Amino acid sequence: MLPRPGDTHGDQKAGRWDWHGRLTVETDARYTLVRLKVDTTGVTERHDVLSARFEFDPGEGSGDEYSLSVALEIGDAPHLSAGHAYQLGRDIPAYATVTCFCRPLRPDSVRGTYTMSTRGVRQLSGRIEATLYFTAWDDRAVHATYRLQQRLFGVRP
Repeated sequence: MLPRPGDTHGDQKAGRWDWHGRLTVETDARYTLVRLKVDTTGVTERHDVLSARFEFDPGEGSGDEYSLSVALEIGDAPHLSAGHAYQLGRDIPAYATVTCFCRPLRPDSVRGTYTMSTRGVRQLSGRIEATLYFTAWDDRAVHATYRLQQRLFGVRP
C-alpha cells in the first residue's frame, strides 16, 4: 500500500478502530462545531467504526494549515473483501469535519471509495480516495471541497 501519484500529503495523527460501537454526529450551531464520536453504550454485536484525523500544512507561511477528520461506519469488517473498493455514502456511511483558519464549515457529504488492504487483530488498514463536501455555516450558497486520497489505518484501543 505504497503512496501513489496524486496522493494528498496529509499526516495521519490519529486512527482508531472500534469493534462494538455506533457513530454519532453531534452538531452544535452555537459554536459552529461538529463532533464525530463513537458510542459503545449497549452495543454488544459486532459493528466496526474506523475514525482518523489527517493534518495538512500546504504552504510555508501560517494560516493555511487544516485538519480533516473522517469516520467510516464499516459495519462488520470481517465481511469486507480486501482489495475491493467500497463506495462511501452508499456501501459505507462516511462523515467528515474540517478544522481550519477559514469560514466555519458544516459537513455535507463524503463521496469516493474505501479499499481495505489488511485486517489484523489490532489494526485495520486500507486506502481512502474521497472528496469531502462542506457548506458555510452562515451562507448555504458557499461551498468548499477537500480531497483525501491516501493510506488510512485504525488501531484498536
